[in-house]
This record gives sequence, C-alpha cells and structure tokens, in this order.
Amino acid sequence: MLLRLVAALVFLAGTRGYFAEERSPEESQMQPPTVVLAIVARNAAHSLPYYLGALERLSYPKERISVWAATDHNVDNTTAVLKEWLTAMQTFYHHVEWRPMEKPTSYPGELGPKHWSNGRYEYVMKLKQAALNFAKRRWADYILYADTDNILSNPETLNLLMAENRSVIAPMLDSPGAYSNYWCGITPQGYYRRTAEYFPTRHRYRLGCFPVPMVHSTMLLDLRKEGTKKLAFHPPHVDYSWPFDDIIVFAFSCRASEVQMYICNKVRYGYVNVPAKPQQTVEDDRINFIHLYLESLVHGPPMHPSRYVHMEPKQTDLMGFDEIYLINLRRRPDRRERMLWSLYEMEINAKVVDAVDGGALNSSDIKILGVDLLPGYYDPFSGRTLTKGEVGCFLSHYYIWKEMVDMQMDKALIFEDDVRFQGNFKRRLLRLMDEVEKVELDWDIIYLGRKQVNPGDEEVVENVRNLVVADYSYWTLSYAISLQGAQKLINAEPLSKMLPVDEFLPIMYDKHPNESYKSHFPNRNLMAYSTRPLLVEPCHYAGDPEWLSDTETSTLWDDDSVRTDWRGSHKTLKGTAPPAGLHSAHRDEL
Repeated sequence: MLLRLVAALVFLAGTRGYFAEERSPEESQMQPPTVVLAIVARNAAHSLPYYLGALERLSYPKERISVWAATDHNVDNTTAVLKEWLTAMQTFYHHVEWRPMEKPTSYPGELGPKHWSNGRYEYVMKLKQAALNFAKRRWADYILYADTDNILSNPETLNLLMAENRSVIAPMLDSPGAYSNYWCGITPQGYYRRTAEYFPTRHRYRLGCFPVPMVHSTMLLDLRKEGTKKLAFHPPHVDYSWPFDDIIVFAFSCRASEVQMYICNKVRYGYVNVPAKPQQTVEDDRINFIHLYLESLVHGPPMHPSRYVHMEPKQTDLMGFDEIYLINLRRRPDRRERMLWSLYEMEINAKVVDAVDGGALNSSDIKILGVDLLPGYYDPFSGRTLTKGEVGCFLSHYYIWKEMVDMQMDKALIFEDDVRFQGNFKRRLLRLMDEVEKVELDWDIIYLGRKQVNPGDEEVVENVRNLVVADYSYWTLSYAISLQGAQKLINAEPLSKMLPVDEFLPIMYDKHPNESYKSHFPNRNLMAYSTRPLLVEPCHYAGDPEWLSDTETSTLWDDDSVRTDWRGSHKTLKGTAPPAGLHSAHRDEL
C-alpha cells in the first residue's frame, strides 16, 4: 500500500512538471473590422485620379476592404479611368464589385451634366441603396461613402473615424470657401438653415465631433450598431415629405431611426469640391477642382494622383507673355516644388530664377554690387533701415527687369514663390490681358497681388473688367510688366539709392506719400494698374504658424549683427496698413 502511494506521488509530481513546462499559446490579435467602400462616379475624370490615389493610400488593410463601384450616365471617360484603377487594385482588395453604365449619358429632361433632375436623384439613391444592401449581405462592419470630388488626403481618416465609435460620422472636408459636407441646422421642411455654430465649426474655432442634423458626400456608417439596420436611401421613408434629394432623404431616415449624425473636425481630413451650378459644364467643374488642388498644396495634406491611373501630360504655355518668371531661393525647395506643381496644374510654363540670397551676403558684398541705401530711408513701422533680405529681393526683381530690357521682351509675368492663386486664375488673366490689348491701354505694370495701404476707391479702367489704377501698395507677389515699364525702372538707377522694392514701385508711379523719397526719382511716370479683385494672395501671413519671410527675418544691410523680424515691420500682417501704425519718425515726414 505504501509503495502504491509513493508511486502515485511520483507520477503526480512528474505530470505537474510536464504541464508546467507546456505553456498555452497566446491568443492571436483581432483582425480589423471589414469595410465596404462605396464609389458612385459621374463625369469625374478630372478628379478621379486624385480621389482614387487618396483611397489607395488610406492606412487600412486592403484585404479587409471590399469595393463597390458604379458609374452613372457619363459624358467623359470616367468609366475608363475607374475600370483601369479597379483592374489594377482588385488583387489588393478583398473583393471588387463593378457596376458600369455605358449608356445613356444623360437623364430625361436634364439641362446639363451638373443638373440634378428628379430622375438623377432617384437613380443615385438606388445606387447608394444597392451599395448598402451589398455591405449588409457581406456582413460588413462598416460602409464608407465618399463622393468622387471628395479627396481624403489624410491617410488616417478611416482609422480616426472608427475610433469615434459613432453610428454615422463624417470627416469635415475643406474647400476654398465656406462650403463643407454638413449642415448645422435644418428647417421643418428639410431645407438648409443657417446657424451660429456653422462657421466656428467650419473654421475650426471649436474642435471635436459634434451632433448635426445633416452630413453628406463622405460619411462612415457603423453597420454593427442596432440603429443603422433601418437606415435607407431608397425608397424614402413612408412619412417622408421633404425635398426629393438623396442627402436629405438619408438625413430623414436617420432622424426616423433615432440615429444621430456627427461631424468631426479634429484634424484636416481632406477636401470637397464646391458643387458646380446646374448651368455649368464639366470643364467648369474641372477648373473648380484645379483650384481645390492648389489649396491642398498650401494647407496640406496635399492631393496626389493614383499610381495606377494613366494621366496625359499637360500642355503648358506662356499665356501670351514672352516669359513667365518664378523667383525662388535655392534653400526653399519646398516653395519651388509647390509653385511648380501649381503652375503645371494650371498649364502655365514658368522659368525658375534663383533669387539673390540676401542672407548669404555680407555688408562688403552688398557694397561691391553697387548697392547703397536711399538717404533717409526707414521702415514705416519699426524705424529700422533696409534688411539684407530686402536687398536680395530687390536685386532678384531688378535682374529680371534687366533681362527683359537686354532681350527686348514685350511683356513678362513675375511670381514670387509664396503665393496662392484665386479660382480660375489662368482664364481670368487671359481675359484681362485680351481686353487690355483690345483697348490699347498704355501700361507698365499690372499688379496681380498686393497689399493696398490706403483702403478706398481706386479709379476704374474703362472697358477693361476688374482693372483699376493702382494706389500706394505693398508687396510684389505677382505682376505683369511691359518692356517700357522695365526700361523706366532700370533708368531710375535704383541700386545706388535702394529701398524695398515694394516701396520703390509706388514711388515710380507717383503714389508714395513720402515726398523726400520721391525727390530722388524725378521721372515718376510708371503706368501702374491692379486687378480687382486680386488674382493672387500670400500663402501665409505674419504670425501664422507656417509663415516665414526671408526679407523680414534677416539682418540689417550694413550690420551683420543686428537681427530683424516681422514684429517690427507689420507689412506682412493680414489686412491693410493704416497710417496710424506708422513709426513716429516716418509719420512726421508725411
């Protein structure tokens, strides 16, 4: 009996050691939720490469995404572009469902490709419902609707929206204006209602995820939530009496199902193109989208086209000018790249000119170049004299004027590298220059971007739309210049009596308020005009986080040890420059 007990104890001790040595394997990680990506494309060939490029760069496992895609009555090559992308991407995504429509290309009673008839609304509702049904049949966890002119340039968008754990949530998308993809108010009849909350949200004065009565264009639905089971685009709810519009129909469905919509603006997620008016064409829509692309280069994250879609190279031109110059410092390659992409997208051919880097010059170098300060010059705000950055800026413009004269160019266009373009820039400038030529206007300089010092009415030029006689102005962001104008500026011999170039020009067209400065330049007959509204403006203003000025942030022209920045001179602040802000020494001279 004792031997049996000892044997049992030995066995148990052995098995205990055996089980102690054999550890259970760790549980594997949960897979990310499954997502259906719903694409409904119509006449969007201009935006599709960027839209698709943003989708393929979403930082979410593609094997957990199924794509449901449909085309809708296209007059352009939207179907071909989308098919090319889907063919290349189907090996990456879990599944691709493709619903092409080749014919017809328009709806009955349609006034144009941007006109929303009841037939178009109904068909879009049916397409979105078909995508929702597809997602439910596949037991998808989420469905992401994203219109083809909505560019989700932030690759973390999908992850960030999921983390909010909302039934219906939209990322707030940016546009060049006030438009976005949500409403903060809705009338009892289902129409848009203006509210006090819209603009603080749109401009990100308040940040967060906020309940709203309407989100549209891009939104994520959590199909795991109980409330989303009843949501539908088509047919409309039995009690529906609001306007026949897919986004309003869905908002009503959310209200009837007691599902709250949310808009999230914690970060920049991407961009939404401002809808074209019914009478506009596909070309108008393309031009609007180009402006959106240019804005993305300024604010970021920028748009990038898909690697899997072929894009025809653009045909650039000089817009009738003999040369188009882009002034850029070699040590600012980011600005050069942004400007070159912007100009290329607008099909404008520009020549990069290496700016004179004033910061790299010492006082002796400046003297060797023949530069001397205009007697009595002081900055109108800080009272300081010229900076080395201002010397470099002046020389950069001066050498272009000299090249124009040497090459006998009839007219040229000049850009600095820190400008942003207003919508439809190229077409507006072409029209302006055509009208200037037709009326045979005698002009030397036409500002495209400037800071008006003394706000007020300026004389309008007859028979030329959007052109005024320029008054005292700051900045040389962009301007057109004629051979006659370049010759006048060179003849003034400004290097030996230098002041900032944006102060020199108003002297030459006799609108500078300082009589002492003007006395050094007797031939003040420059014919200066300006577009109104302006066609370009600064990318950033003094005080903005992204702002940087190589003219203001520098050292004094004749003293390498004295640093300067914008807090002394307020020229670069947004808005006008009222005389009340003048430095006392300068104010006494006026």
